[in-house]
Amino acid sequence: MTELVLILAGLTLGVGALVVAQRLLGRRARPKTLTTHTVFERVRAVGRLVGMEVRAKEIATSTRGLSWLPPLILSQARVAMIFQFEKQFSVDLARLRPEDVAEAGPGRYRLRLPAIEGSLRLLDVTPYDIQAGRVLGLLDIIQVDAATQGDLMKKAQAQAAELYTANDARYEDEARRSIERRLRAFLALFDVRVDIEWPQPGADQAGRPADERRPAPAVA
Repeated sequence: MTELVLILAGLTLGVGALVVAQRLLGRRARPKTLTTHTVFERVRAVGRLVGMEVRAKEIATSTRGLSWLPPLILSQARVAMIFQFEKQFSVDLARLRPEDVAEAGPGRYRLRLPAIEGSLRLLDVTPYDIQAGRVLGLLDIIQVDAATQGDLMKKAQAQAAELYTANDARYEDEARRSIERRLRAFLALFDVRVDIEWPQPGADQAGRPADERRPAPAVA
């Protein structure tokens, strides 16, 4: 019995020494330099008027391993990250054409705007908790690789998109009112009054007859 205890103690000390040595050598072997590469994929001039910005923060967690085993024997690999998303609701003023503006009277015009467009962006990703799966709390056997983190990011972005989609109608209405207020306030500086028209939701504005467009309430 004493020999068995000594053997187990020796194995435990040996494994512990091996893990400590690996970590020390790994830290010393880590590179001290950082290399970055920047690629400009697209540069263009835009004429967007943003009427509404909505931001959301989401904490997403992904686990991998055998959940039915006690953590003391085998802990699961876990990745938790904080994602910050932003969705902008805007109109592209670069799409305006001469026929979208019509004189409605002295100092008064009718303006037909493009449809509201929503753009979802991932602003920031912050690692919250990243742990590899370990045996007896010592040996890392389930690594947290780039594929796991990439899959987590895709799932979080899909969930954020669903959240925004569920409230798109309300956000778009608020964005329309915000854009109308700003355009009218700007044109009022030139003593110009404007009646704003919007296309029907989900319809192309180009070439639509006047009775199919939804006019905004006129402001005297």
